[in-house]
Amino acid sequence: MKETITRLKFYCDDDRCIDCNGCAVACDEAHELPIGIRRRRVITLNEGQIGKEISTSIACMHCEDAPCALVCPVDCFNIRADGVVLHDKDMCIGCGYCLYACPFGAPQFPRDTAFGVKGSMDKCTMCAGGVNIDTNSHDEFETYGQNRIAEGKVPVCAAMCSTKALLVGESDIIEEIYQNRVNARGYGVKNLKDTPTWKIAYYKKDRL
Repeated sequence: MKETITRLKFYCDDDRCIDCNGCAVACDEAHELPIGIRRRRVITLNEGQIGKEISTSIACMHCEDAPCALVCPVDCFNIRADGVVLHDKDMCIGCGYCLYACPFGAPQFPRDTAFGVKGSMDKCTMCAGGVNIDTNSHDEFETYGQNRIAEGKVPVCAAMCSTKALLVGESDIIEEIYQNRVNARGYGVKNLKDTPTWKIAYYKKDRL
């Protein structure tokens, strides 16, 4: 009997995010990212408007039907059985198509001038290392950063989130956690599948 592998997914609970940027800083430090590359960042909408501010943590959502992979002309993306979307930096030609296709603005490119984009793309790996490189090797870390998934750990951004707003794991577990939170506080989107980020990333038929 073939074993069914559950896909891993990200979700940021907007009602818990406090715009502390702990997730972004933890990601930068853990992977020793160069200046100008931000695999994860926090954005705030309606800033300064009391009662209307919404902060959320943004990175690659590892979409089920990843648009970045669909438009890549050299097919350098690899979508693993557990849903993690990785790319091969050695194959990447830095064309930028993935950046324009991604609804979350996840792909990052090193810049040397105001308009110059050079080098291969970099993005969140869900702390799962890289493609075709020995797990937890020195070369893997230098190229892609930590491989916490291979160690049985959650991504560092979720581990360092002080309010546990950033959730990562199997979809049924995330849904259960979110539903319990909504029931406890008495407000919020009742069905996780109706939230914009979940629909955009994980339901291609409903992609906005």
